[in-house]
Amino acid sequence: MPTSRATSTTRQAKRVPGPRSATDQDGRQELPVPAHALPHRSPRELLSLARQGLEEAAETRKDGLRYATAHLAALRAAAAVLAARARPAPGRRSRLTSVWELLVLVAPELSEWSSFFAAGASKRAAAEAGIPRVVTAREADDLIRSAEQFIAVVEVALGLSYQSLLDGRRLAS
Repeated sequence: MPTSRATSTTRQAKRVPGPRSATDQDGRQELPVPAHALPHRSPRELLSLARQGLEEAAETRKDGLRYATAHLAALRAAAAVLAARARPAPGRRSRLTSVWELLVLVAPELSEWSSFFAAGASKRAAAEAGIPRVVTAREADDLIRSAEQFIAVVEVALGLSYQSLLDGRRLAS
């Protein structure tokens, strides 16, 4: 599983040249992303859905479904970053683009996470298709933990914190 820290040389080497960007009022770089690829929910809503997905994954008994649900939770967290940092690019629809590819463009500091989850996308698709024994119980459990860490990293990156309630549920703050 990726670490959230990278050296400056690693970050510079992984930057992908792309379209011209704008800088928002907080000094963050916003990159144009095709409008059809942007989420239609707020970052806070997407992170809430991601947390709900993690809870659902933890309660699911079938390994493949646990894996797929945890992966979808991570996708929602990545979409939250896009919703917060990307701006719509004018023009026509381009080729289909993975959320993980777009994430690297708008948040290069999350490139290791992006690579990690992109590598599991085909396994998630196979699990969703109902292919038996495509993932083990350990793989599903590991992905749930990784997705939880990724969501926490995204929450910190976006300045959105969550507090646990006494009964174990979470509230947005």
